[in-house]
Amino acid sequence: MSRDAENLTGKILIAMPGMADPRFARSVVLVCAHSDEGAMGLVLNRPLPEIDFGTLLEQLGIEADDAARPIEVRFGGPVEPGRGFVLHNVPEHGNDPEGRLRIGRALAMTTTRDILEDLAHGDGPESAVLALGYAGWGPGQLEQEMLDNGWLTGEGAEELIFGDDHDMKWHLALRAQGIDPSLLSSASGRA
Repeated sequence: MSRDAENLTGKILIAMPGMADPRFARSVVLVCAHSDEGAMGLVLNRPLPEIDFGTLLEQLGIEADDAARPIEVRFGGPVEPGRGFVLHNVPEHGNDPEGRLRIGRALAMTTTRDILEDLAHGDGPESAVLALGYAGWGPGQLEQEMLDNGWLTGEGAEELIFGDDHDMKWHLALRAQGIDPSLLSSASGRA
């Protein structure tokens, strides 16, 4: 990433109305990692209601007990759809164990089985969602999509990350940037 480019880790991407890829139409994506090698993010507003967390635990051979909390399962993106990522809150200070990527001061993504076992027993983070798959961009690809008017960027908010009103997240994300969604056009251009 050039020195002039902004690191988007921890920011959200908001799909513009003219988004060419239908998998990302009206999507809100949390950027989990961004560097010269590319970017990785998780879609925040695509639930997978047909996949139950308890059933998923059973398939993984993890026995849940009565203390297990219901965890929402979401479509994280089209890359590696069988791979799971737990997006969760963390204490602002402290060490991050192996398998945990800190995204912001109090937000992380974990890919290890340990966190699923903790959640199955009512332990682990207070707020958590499980995303299957992720959104990925090669070197310079995300920056080019932004230049082509595919994405707006903004700040992530807990409601966008952990909230369950998925139909409104795109609108809420735009409004948080001071943009009225009804005024956006799907046409793009350059002056």
